[in-house]
Amino acid sequence: MKPKAIFNWSSGKDSALALYKILKEEKFEVTSLLTSINKEFQRISMHGVHVSLLEKQAESLGFPLIKMELPKEPSMEEYRELMSKTMNDLKSRGITHSIFGDIFLEDLKKYREDQLRSIGMEGVFPLWKINTTDLIREFLDLGFKTIVVCVNETYLDKSFAGRIIDEDFIKDLPENVDVCGENGEFHTFTFNGPIFKNPVEFEIGEIVKKTYPKPKSDENIEDDEYVFWFCDLIVK
Repeated sequence: MKPKAIFNWSSGKDSALALYKILKEEKFEVTSLLTSINKEFQRISMHGVHVSLLEKQAESLGFPLIKMELPKEPSMEEYRELMSKTMNDLKSRGITHSIFGDIFLEDLKKYREDQLRSIGMEGVFPLWKINTTDLIREFLDLGFKTIVVCVNETYLDKSFAGRIIDEDFIKDLPENVDVCGENGEFHTFTFNGPIFKNPVEFEIGEIVKKTYPKPKSDENIEDDEYVFWFCDLIVK
């Protein structure tokens, strides 16, 4: 019997490729997708994609969706409490593994593993330490389609929001930007590919600027806020 796993689903390209690899390996029984949602706005945390599109995505992928609703600006303690409650509930249902699309952020991986270990679960990282250029090439060669829904203005300007990732997009990226956006430079919404039963249909809406305060401990940065550009997607 295969161990049961939950898949931590962001809706973006790394999640899609990680899920593809997990399903191909057939080592785990993926029971459902788990996504963090901003409760007030009903949008995916960080990505800004509306829940209605996330639900269409999960339906096309053929997996039940678990939405972990977070307050507008959760503290780390609030986040830990909600995540612990969610994961303990999943463990009670026989889930033993939690799958992520992380690639090379060591601190984040250690945090995830430590939190899971504290409740007797294990983390799985199918993309870990794979070269990001190789990953994006594989992603595109497999026929996945993804659109940029959020960009961090520290790295990219507004014009990158709403673009489909293709060869031209890759060529246009500045040298200091990871091709998979692994440092938080951009986030995506994947709407088609080999693991989808059908494309997720949407229309491109307006591009919105949002700012967030920076931690006071960040003394090396002149500005006191982060600037992000979000491309709104409207479900058809």
